Amino acid sequence: MRDSAKPRPVTDSDQLQNLKAALASSYRVERPLGEGGMATVYLATDLKHQRQVAIKVLRPELAQSIGPERFLREIEIAARLQHPNILALHDSGEAAGYLYYVMPFIEGESLRERIVREGALPGNEAIRISREVADALDYAHRQGIVHRDIKPANILLSQGHAVVADFGIARAVSASAAPGLTQVGIAVGSPAYMSPENGRCHIRGFRCGRLPSAVPGTSGLGIRISQRSSTGSSSTPGRTRTRACSRWWIGPVRPSRRCLTLLR
Repeated sequence: MRDSAKPRPVTDSDQLQNLKAALASSYRVERPLGEGGMATVYLATDLKHQRQVAIKVLRPELAQSIGPERFLREIEIAARLQHPNILALHDSGEAAGYLYYVMPFIEGESLRERIVREGALPGNEAIRISREVADALDYAHRQGIVHRDIKPANILLSQGHAVVADFGIARAVSASAAPGLTQVGIAVGSPAYMSPENGRCHIRGFRCGRLPSAVPGTSGLGIRISQRSSTGSSSTPGRTRTRACSRWWIGPVRPSRRCLTLLR
């Protein structure tokens, strides 16, 4: 008799157990730390060095679209970045079908969490964070690497200083040019912090995510990150990706008066 039962979908608990088994020789995976649109982050212990680390694991559909060879190649390039305001990459690999990379575990919070909790940052602190992120992006751009998805959630606050995270996954996704990732009308990045060029790319139906310049990072920092830090709100309102991106066609996005004052 033919078995017509559908296979049981893999749950978050299943993935955790599978990951524990796959990485058991090098890492003791403990628990999830957070989940985003492209990956899940787990707290783990590096067994060789006896230190806590964060392991970012790509979603299965994303991993399949990128492929292990391209993913590991792009991660290797991003791992060469050495800057005090860029989160380092310790390790990367493929295990049991999972694509992952390993970062230091930062005991702190993201800029997004800080703003949600406290609102606008004090002026001097907003300026300092913006300068530290700008310094990190400038260094990366001089190495020929563009982040593509700079936003408050990817800026970690560690011991009072800003640390830019996710250079690896942003580079791997945008450089892959996989059909499932850069379909017409789907841009790589977060709408509220997207550069005008990348936002227009989405609206006009161009193939996105392969901009040759450093514009996506510097534009995202220049107005929108500074605006969010200094006022607690975004300068590009829009509940959907299309509405947020379309702001670039409706008219210029004007930073707040306080943001302009701080940036002078």
